[in-house]
Order: sequence, then C-alpha cells, then structure tokens
Amino acid sequence: MASFVLVHGAWSGSWAWEKVAPLLEAAGHRVDAIDLPGRGSNPAPPAEMTMDAYARHVADRVEAAGEPVVLVGHSMGGMSISAAAELVPDRIETLVYVTAFLPGDGQSLPELAKGNPDELVQSNIVVDEAAGLCTVRPEVQREAFYGECSAEDAAWGTARRVPESLAAIGSPVHLTEERAGSVPRVYVECTRDRALTIAQQRRMWAARPCERVLTLESDHSPFLCVPAELAAHLLAVAG
Repeated sequence: MASFVLVHGAWSGSWAWEKVAPLLEAAGHRVDAIDLPGRGSNPAPPAEMTMDAYARHVADRVEAAGEPVVLVGHSMGGMSISAAAELVPDRIETLVYVTAFLPGDGQSLPELAKGNPDELVQSNIVVDEAAGLCTVRPEVQREAFYGECSAEDAAWGTARRVPESLAAIGSPVHLTEERAGSVPRVYVECTRDRALTIAQQRRMWAARPCERVLTLESDHSPFLCVPAELAAHLLAVAG
C-alpha cells in the first residue's frame, strides 16, 4: 500500500482530484488531496500565498503521512512539489509531475513558460497588482484547460477556479541535487495540452531527466477527461 499526496496547480484546488482519488483508494492506497494556502479548506490572504508557504504546506502534509509518499503535482503544482522535496527529501518516495512545471535550481514558472506561442495561458493572464492576484481571461479557459473535457466537467472546473497569487507564480525555487535532486522523478506528459504545451513539457523533462516518462492523450486536465488512465499511471508508479 502506498500513500499519495496530490497537489493541484494554479487557480485550482483539491477538487481537481475528485475523480482520481477514489480510484487510488479503491486500489488500497491512502490519498491526501490538499488545498494550498488561499483556497478551499485552507483560506489565507494573498500575502500568505507564496511559493515558500506552498512548499512548507506540502512538506507538512508529506510528513503527516508517517511514511514515504508518492508526491504528485499538476501544472504549477510541479513548482510546489519540487520546493517541498528540497525540505523533506527523505519523506518522498517518488515525485510525479502531471503536465507540470519541472524546474531546476533558481528557475521560476514564467521563465519555464516563456518561448512558446502556441500556449493559451501566459498571454491571457489578467493581473490585479493591487490585490497581488491574477486570473485567466474567461473566454480562453475552456480551450486552455478543458479542451477535451465534457461540457459538464469543463463548466464544473471553471466554476471552481480562484485567483492565483502573483508572488507564488513569480517566485523561483531553490533546489540542490543533494536534496530535491536525490528524489526519483516521473513525468506524465499530456500531448493535447494548450496551457502547458507538449513542446514545453518535453523541453523541461529533457533538461531534468526523469526515471520514466508516461504519456496521456489529454488536455491540461487529465484528472477530468481521462481520470482512469491517469490513475492507472499513478498506480503503476506506486507499484
């Protein structure tokens, strides 16, 4: 039996894993789908929605599991799990990046995201500097995040999205090979993603090689459009 800790991406919450978590639990595993600071069960003001706070919260939940975990991050959650691995590398069995940002030392999300005209998110971010938050233009959210989801699932996910912290998005992570770099990595790439394109995904995992790269024919939300296939990949990693 494995313990999974599931970390959502930007503008999202623990709700993202509602179709996947039961499949992992049905296979006999423990699952903790968390809310990062500033959403859902973990309310916080924008000033406390920082990458350091995200990493510390993830690390605390990893330690609370009481055994080494499979730590899964989606999208911006890849930044959070990488930073958490620097804090508690001995408590993590494997890092799994699900169409996620995979940083090296000193890299930030904007740095990793730049240079791809085919993506639909960075060019459509709406910034509220005074609040310290940002959102994505409503008219592109379906295509960017839920292009292959059912209309019902796309509407369900869109309705739950919340503003994201500018500080968290812009912060670099500081990693060492001795700590975060010592934890085995697996990448789950999604070939039809318009938020984090397959070219971007492959550029990142080529720069930070992983033990395995698994593939899904999916948009940016495989937990909604292909939950059984995503769960099968996660179970294969745990197995």
